[in-house]
Amino acid sequence: MECPRCNGVMVKDAFADIQDDTGAREFFGWRCILCGEILDPVISVNRQSHHEPMLGRSRKKFATQLG
Repeated sequence: MECPRCNGVMVKDAFADIQDDTGAREFFGWRCILCGEILDPVISVNRQSHHEPMLGRSRKKFATQLG
């Protein structure tokens, strides 16, 4: 698997967490060996449901207000 952040190599890894609502304490995901990016099913779903911030518009609006 290729890292979406740096295109490095991702390896499958086990992660420990406090007990969640499902009762699980350990989960599996992917970790990039170059940049440390972590991906698991929850992160993937959250990233698909959120849109990137519209920084270009806010900067343009702010710039026009100054001038």
